[in-house]
Amino acid sequence: MNKNPIIPFLLIIFLGIGLVFLLSGLGATDDGEEDVATEEGTEESGGGEEASSGDVDAEGIARDNCASCHGQDFSGAMGPALAGTSLDEEGFTSIVRDGQGSMPAFSADQIADEELTALYQFFSEQ
Repeated sequence: MNKNPIIPFLLIIFLGIGLVFLLSGLGATDDGEEDVATEEGTEESGGGEEASSGDVDAEGIARDNCASCHGQDFSGAMGPALAGTSLDEEGFTSIVRDGQGSMPAFSADQIADEELTALYQFFSEQ
């Protein structure tokens, strides 16, 4: 009646490790598919507000670059609120390009001028 406690322990460990690899592989695949679908939808629509800012997905750029500090809804978090910004476009561009306080500077290689203009319009409309 002596049961070996190592066998269930090892079984749980191996199943857990296998589950982590399985889920991480599935997660990586899902993200790529969503991005492609979003890009295709943007290109096919070709109208609405995005026509004024070209083919730039300002909301996507904001989610990728701004939301971690300025909040998921851009109403402020570690950084100040961006939604309904009271800055003019020149001031907004200056802060993004040069940084301010704990805000890092973003070069034209990181965020293109066209994307920066689209971001300003996106935040101004919120």
